[in-house]
Amino acid sequence: MATDLRDCLGGLSYGNSPALILDSGSGGLTVWGEIVRHLPQLNTFYLADFAAYPYGLKSEQELTDRVILLLQTLVPVIRPGLLVVACNTASTIVLDTIRQQFPFPVVGVVPAVKTAASLSRNRRIGVLATPGTVQRQYLEDLIHQHASDCQVTRVGSNALVGWAEDVSCGQLPDLELLQREIVPVLEAECDQVVLGCTHFPLLKPFLLQISPHIGWVDSGQAIARRVADLLTMAGASTLPGESSVRHVAVSSGTKVNPEWENGVARLGFHQVMSLSI
Repeated sequence: MATDLRDCLGGLSYGNSPALILDSGSGGLTVWGEIVRHLPQLNTFYLADFAAYPYGLKSEQELTDRVILLLQTLVPVIRPGLLVVACNTASTIVLDTIRQQFPFPVVGVVPAVKTAASLSRNRRIGVLATPGTVQRQYLEDLIHQHASDCQVTRVGSNALVGWAEDVSCGQLPDLELLQREIVPVLEAECDQVVLGCTHFPLLKPFLLQISPHIGWVDSGQAIARRVADLLTMAGASTLPGESSVRHVAVSSGTKVNPEWENGVARLGFHQVMSLSI
């Protein structure tokens, strides 16, 4: 199986030293989009780990083992120049382990608490994330550091993750159900709400329909700027020209969902496939 997988990966035209972007599903595509807008000359390799979806329901050890397995499988073949862990849950758990085992720069996703607090006028902010993220000390530390003078309402939701995946396949969410899921931040009169899962910006157009007066804040642009800074330090002259750039999307599992494949292709990926990882 390992040889077959190497053969499949080796046959992909993913370009030299691509940025490897990893998420449990489609959420990281929101980060990928910001990176590509900032760095249109950058090759990318996106992995949607549907075989282990959703990451938010896994124990810390299970998630660490899974991510390290993926990297041990992919890295020797695609030889990334940089890794983006485009998942808030995974970023709070596995970044240190990855940095200990791999030599390339690693960028994680941090809930944009600092940005939300800086923009809030009434000092009431919300955080929408997975149940695991809202319970972790990591988020508590961010709030203490950047939003200690704010009333912070936290909502942990796996349903939002599922609805975001539906959106990536072209399905519209039920606005009534969506509104019920975010009732705590509405009742708290939050004027800024952190989208603390990379899936959630996929729902932003619908969240704006429900509450256009709320600032729905995510970290996609900040991550793109960080990637740009790291590549500049590494020497941006090594990047290919825009005419030769390649974007590859791979889903783990037995086969790719045709609706997902079509949606990803419309975003600008040159190759989309599934692999048994």
